[in-house]
Amino acid sequence: MDPKTRYEKERSDGKQQRLSIILEAAERVFTLKGIEKTTMQDIASDANIGIATLFRYFPKKEKLIVAVATKLLEPMLDRFQYVADLPLTCLEKLESLFDFFIVDHNNVSIKFMVDFESYASHSSEPLEDILNFNSLNRKISREYARIIQNGIEDGSIRSDLPVQETLTTVINTFGLFSKKLSLQKNILLLESDLENERQLAILKKIFIDYLKA
Repeated sequence: MDPKTRYEKERSDGKQQRLSIILEAAERVFTLKGIEKTTMQDIASDANIGIATLFRYFPKKEKLIVAVATKLLEPMLDRFQYVADLPLTCLEKLESLFDFFIVDHNNVSIKFMVDFESYASHSSEPLEDILNFNSLNRKISREYARIIQNGIEDGSIRSDLPVQETLTTVINTFGLFSKKLSLQKNILLLESDLENERQLAILKKIFIDYLKA
């Protein structure tokens, strides 16, 4: 590798590393303080960089918010792609997705994602760079569509059900409920000694029993 190419690679690697540091710091601070209360100075301080450096990477706080949300959505796409490719029936793939939501609902990033969804929904205009986030969501939808198609073809889902509508409703309901349970320590849903994992396991069984052919 010639010196110029080596220099350019090292510079590019350095920028990518700094970008990762910024996104990780932003995720921490947004999760701790909330999106609205977090300032760019808070994030720069956590990342141990100057505020001018932060603004070179993200000229607006809004762009950084969407970048963090997009980064946190990527593992969801990876999981849906992985499950869609498994040599299993549709019902077994749904069980795998439910198990993923059960494990993931304790992830601290869920708090940020719930905050982000509220922030985005209250914005009067589409957020800058939101197309990147929406593109990831569409990719997740396409992977889930593959799983739904399995359900139409493999006979593991009850034939008297409208498969596409039912499976879309089921996965949305399970995902939303798992998010709500992740916030239960801050917002009590119902007075109960029942652990979150147990509630999700019960809901999983209800759905699987209902869908099973």
